[in-house]
Amino acid sequence: MKKLLILFLMAIIMVGCSTQAPGSNASESTSEGDSSSEGTDEAKKIGLSLSTLNNPFFVNLKEGAEKSALASNIELITVNAQDDPAQQISGIEDLIQQDIDVLLVNPTDSKAISTALISANEAGIPVITVDRSAEGGEIVAHIASDNTEGGKLAGEFIIEKLGGTGSIVELQGIPGASATNERGAGFHQAVEAAEGVEVVAQQSANFNRAEGLTVMENIIQSQGDFNAVFAHNDEMALGAIQALSAAGMLEDVIVVGFDGTEDAGQAIKEGTLAATVAQQPDVIGKTSVETALKVINGEEVEEFIPVELLLITE
Repeated sequence: MKKLLILFLMAIIMVGCSTQAPGSNASESTSEGDSSSEGTDEAKKIGLSLSTLNNPFFVNLKEGAEKSALASNIELITVNAQDDPAQQISGIEDLIQQDIDVLLVNPTDSKAISTALISANEAGIPVITVDRSAEGGEIVAHIASDNTEGGKLAGEFIIEKLGGTGSIVELQGIPGASATNERGAGFHQAVEAAEGVEVVAQQSANFNRAEGLTVMENIIQSQGDFNAVFAHNDEMALGAIQALSAAGMLEDVIVVGFDGTEDAGQAIKEGTLAATVAQQPDVIGKTSVETALKVINGEEVEEFIPVELLLITE
């Protein structure tokens, strides 16, 4: 009898000490339980809709968000739109069905995303835009670097390197994305203020390295000589470098990117990339989750929360 009682008590202790892993779903979910935390409320859920994970910048942004979520006992559910506006809208609708407390969204297309954001608004879910803004829906905060200022910074650097005279090719991002519009606007502010430089070619390469290579190959064939390239992100800049190198033009052309990715830093060290306007994607991700947590707790947040830019040249 005594032996049975001991076995019974051991069984109760084993059940009490066991933990259950969080359930999985089609989206990536990151959460961390803390048995020592106060209260018994379930962890709050934040949805993160990213335009793509085929770009190191957004991988780093996601990692920064995940670290912040884990530290705060927040469940972070991430969906990847793969640069497809329709897929992003569908992903956000799925997040809404999962009863998230806040939606963080990095729009693929600033206009097309509006319908999904309005759906989130109607469901009572606060929306925060990340890195790229949206042109519809009610947004409680926008977290990003100042893309317009960054574009201007890149333009001024190129003009200085050219000595105030020369021709520039502009590789643009995804049409309709706020980052494309803002970086381009800032760049042209710098160009228009300098009398001796002109933009001789502009074409979208969709923030993609392979497309940056192809577009630059076409521009080399059609345009001939030019002195500099400003790419709206590092991926396109690295693609342009491949094309210029193959054409034997790289030593005579200044290439400047935007984002400050690890590959861009390596290209600067190798002397193939002149500069990059560095954002801090991990800080953007971290700040996004921290801001979402403030919203969940009923705290007031600023409408625009800037993250510092840096011009990296070495």
